[in-house]
Amino acid sequence: MENVEKTAGTKRKKKSVSEWKALVAEFQKPHAGRAWWQVFNTMGSLLGIWIGLYFLQSAMQADEIASSTGWWITVLLSAFAGLIIVRAFIIFHDCGHGSFLASKKTNNALGFITGLVTFTPYYQWRWEHAIHHSTTGDLSRRGVGDIWTLTVKEYLESTRWRRFTYRMARNPVILFLIAPLFLFLILQRFPNPKAKSREKKSVHLMNLAIVAKAAVIIWIFGFVPWLVIQLTMMTVAGSCGVWLFYVQHQFEDAYWVKGDEWDFTTAAMEGSSFYKLPKVLQWFSGNIGFHHVHHLNPMIPNYNLERCHCSDPYFEKVPPMNIMTSLKTINYRLWDEDNGKMIGFRQLKRQLARKELDQAA
Repeated sequence: MENVEKTAGTKRKKKSVSEWKALVAEFQKPHAGRAWWQVFNTMGSLLGIWIGLYFLQSAMQADEIASSTGWWITVLLSAFAGLIIVRAFIIFHDCGHGSFLASKKTNNALGFITGLVTFTPYYQWRWEHAIHHSTTGDLSRRGVGDIWTLTVKEYLESTRWRRFTYRMARNPVILFLIAPLFLFLILQRFPNPKAKSREKKSVHLMNLAIVAKAAVIIWIFGFVPWLVIQLTMMTVAGSCGVWLFYVQHQFEDAYWVKGDEWDFTTAAMEGSSFYKLPKVLQWFSGNIGFHHVHHLNPMIPNYNLERCHCSDPYFEKVPPMNIMTSLKTINYRLWDEDNGKMIGFRQLKRQLARKELDQAA
């Protein structure tokens, strides 16, 4: 039987792997001009903010600016820098895929530099992220580079302690505020026991680089200003980054299957969202909202994702998610295998109540 899908009352033939590969071929070619301009406007903006913060702190020490006003401006500038760090992470991310520039050595060098900005060890993250791309949506291969997700059956069969820890892990305050700081500041300071030697060494090398960078900035700014600035930057960057990653795969009609049922193309087009953001937020997030295109072919650099998405109706079949609709994803906590969708704890409670009533009747 011909493989078809229904869209708006009409039938459209699904594209084969060879067909969609032909569509994306021209977009997976790196463009040096676009890439280096992105590096310049991202890293240059960060450097400019650090310089501005230095002069601001100097003016505060010289009593040229009131301390309370100076600290408010410091926090606001640092928060803005946090948004730019998200963009820097996308450059880091593309370098990890080897897609940002044509040169492998330049990708790796730039990956280390942007990793220093984002507190992320390059080779270990690259290894874990490759696993994420090869397992997204596969219930049989969860656990690396993804957000902890249980099925309804697994949750109901869990111990009270496991249920409690899962609920805590899925609490928005913990998931989007505490967990990002723990991930970027603490967890990534330790090698993954399953990683190979190069990946483990990259963690230790990054830790040394972070300490050296912190020592220089503390010498220039002082400990307290550095701590306030760095924590503000990483809180904003981490929270925004985890939120983006969350909405990319944790939505109601996400794709989750087991083992042999898993299909790469379907996982990309149905298990990755199209997060349609305003242009300014699209800039800060490095076009990563076109996540379905990215998962279909991770060799497409971020600066080509939108072009690829707009190049053929095939990519536009993924329904867009905007800021307002994305807020609903906060309530999705469990994968309901029976109904093939993500549900929340309240929905599960109602399901169990209905089942009890049916059994009583």
